Amino acid sequence: MRERSPIADVVGEHVQLRNAGGGNLKGLCPFHEEKGPSFNVTPDRGLFYCFGCAVGGDVIKFIEMIEHLTFGEAVERLAVRAGIQLRYEQGGYVPKREQGERARLIEAHRVAAEFYAERLAAPDAAPGRRFLAERGFERADAERFGVGYGPNEWEALARHLLGRGFTTAELVKGGLAKEGRRGPIDRFRGRLIWPIRDATGDVIGFGARKLLETDDGPKYLNTPESPIYKKSSVLYGIDLAKREISKRSQAVIVEGYTDVMACHLAGVPTAVATCGTSFGEEHIKILRRFMLDQAEFRGEVIFTFDGDSAGQKAALRAFADDQKFVTQTFVAVQPDGLDPCDLRVKEGDAAVRDLVAGREPLFAFAIRSVINRYDLRANEGRLAALDAAAPIVAGIKDSALRRMYAVDLDRWLGILDEQFVIERVAEVARRTAAGPPGSGRGRQQERPQEPESPHVRVEVEVLKLAVQRPALLGPGFDALGDESFSRPEHAAFYGLVLAAGGMGAAGHGGREWTERLIEAATDDILRSTVTRFAVEALRAESDSEERYAAAMLAALEAISVDRAIAQVKGRMQRLNPVEQQQDYNRLFGELVALEQQRRTLRDRAAGS
Repeated sequence: MRERSPIADVVGEHVQLRNAGGGNLKGLCPFHEEKGPSFNVTPDRGLFYCFGCAVGGDVIKFIEMIEHLTFGEAVERLAVRAGIQLRYEQGGYVPKREQGERARLIEAHRVAAEFYAERLAAPDAAPGRRFLAERGFERADAERFGVGYGPNEWEALARHLLGRGFTTAELVKGGLAKEGRRGPIDRFRGRLIWPIRDATGDVIGFGARKLLETDDGPKYLNTPESPIYKKSSVLYGIDLAKREISKRSQAVIVEGYTDVMACHLAGVPTAVATCGTSFGEEHIKILRRFMLDQAEFRGEVIFTFDGDSAGQKAALRAFADDQKFVTQTFVAVQPDGLDPCDLRVKEGDAAVRDLVAGREPLFAFAIRSVINRYDLRANEGRLAALDAAAPIVAGIKDSALRRMYAVDLDRWLGILDEQFVIERVAEVARRTAAGPPGSGRGRQQERPQEPESPHVRVEVEVLKLAVQRPALLGPGFDALGDESFSRPEHAAFYGLVLAAGGMGAAGHGGREWTERLIEAATDDILRSTVTRFAVEALRAESDSEERYAAAMLAALEAISVDRAIAQVKGRMQRLNPVEQQQDYNRLFGELVALEQQRRTLRDRAAGS
């Protein structure tokens, strides 16, 4: 399974990866929040490891974690992807073992999406086709996005799925149907249907738009929370937009399914939308992974909210999370309040592209939204607007950018006293940093991480070589002894290598050696250490890995000799050279030999 599922391909469906040198790939970790990429993939060994959150493993482990699956379900997921027919054994061959729950629900949604799409051409779907036509969408557009129609019948989809072998429990659990008195009832009836896909292209839910006046339900109805559908981490259109988002380092956030369609058809292929919830932290994590967000301002996240007050509130809510992006964040608001779909119908594709091109920085939008509430013709109004907008400016973490927006605020208010405005903002920033009495804010909350000593760095390099280039270390590594390592986890790893046969059994390393170490590891911490040392790049600065390995091994041996010298000197200091002359002379001889050994090792470590 691992061989048929290249880890770079599988991870690349979820994380934007770039070349990190030495055969490694790097991207933003999908499992924790980070500003710079510390998530590494080593295709040759089939492993991933994050140096930020210390999680790692093989392609199966990645699918387990990213999809929240059991081991068996992850294997099934990869099998489907690779086109492999699994056989299940439990005391013998079992030909038709049921698939995992997730795989079953995904398949049910795929069949449902096909059913809805086919029914869009039926006579009773005329209101749905009319709805699309009025918004400028043709039949080919509906097919491109998989738009369908839910018949205005109690159990049309349920009958279809039950006939395909799915159970009532699966239909209800997946949100496709509800329990009725006589069996399952379709959740979406008499509505236009959009399939909602995850980043890999699997249908995980649906969005449905009311069409009939007799429908007393909400305008839009979405799939409820299910084992495969979490609305807080779903973006409609991400499967279509992810490659362009990565290529352009741009994501356009719109409000609805038709807006996503309009943007893509108008030449803005980076558009996505939330599904029945406001834009939040989980959505940020998804976008940052695909944009490979770095520590410099280089990408763009553009919100195209409506120009009404609700749209402005939505933008300001997004602003609260803005600084979790290191990318630049903008708002594009059409003055007449038209959303991208209506704008395309009224003014054409170019108008949609112009809307996105005319974006305004979100900081500026947030500040203007506040000061526009006040009468700026009077001093009292200007001062009130200043005090209302100052917390937003003060909340900008970049001090240079904060000062520039303070200058802009002075200009927008018409106060014409930059220093006064800057000082007012600085006062608010100081109050915010200090926090209320007893809050503990303003003090350092986290202890700085202890820097890695040169001795520990040498240990790490030798252990990495033992996984990645064992043939370069040879029997010298096996002879080191666990006392050569200052950290317990390093000594434990050294013991694991010896238990697996040492350098003599490692051959030239590679995937087989790494897998043997992982299988021999007795706990998750040790397995994580193996993965880390297999993935982390060597710090070799010379053009010869052989010389580098010899130098690191010599340096580690020299450190051990340093410890032995310190011990001998300590014992000598406790002796009386006159009364205990024989013992003193013996230790002195040991000291001379150790000093000579240290000089030799240091010369080898220096490459001389």
